[in-house]
Amino acid sequence: MDEYIKEVGNSLEIDFLSDVGNGIFLSNRERQVLDRYNIDYKNKSSLKSILLEIEDILSEEEIEELDLISESIAERVYYNYTNK
Repeated sequence: MDEYIKEVGNSLEIDFLSDVGNGIFLSNRERQVLDRYNIDYKNKSSLKSILLEIEDILSEEEIEELDLISESIAERVYYNYTNK
């Protein structure tokens, strides 16, 4: 049982948010996908500006992994920056 617990623990991918500049926090996975599509998140002023660039790309082409990243960032924007 202990070996199983260790195996499961080692297989978990915990992707924490880290500051990429200008107070923007992204996970490693989000940064990898944004890099793949040449979205320069380091020079953006907000998560919303990143979302706008993603939306421009998605308006021309459907890209599932970019759409998932967009949803993740949009959810974070909603919960962190919307008065409830």
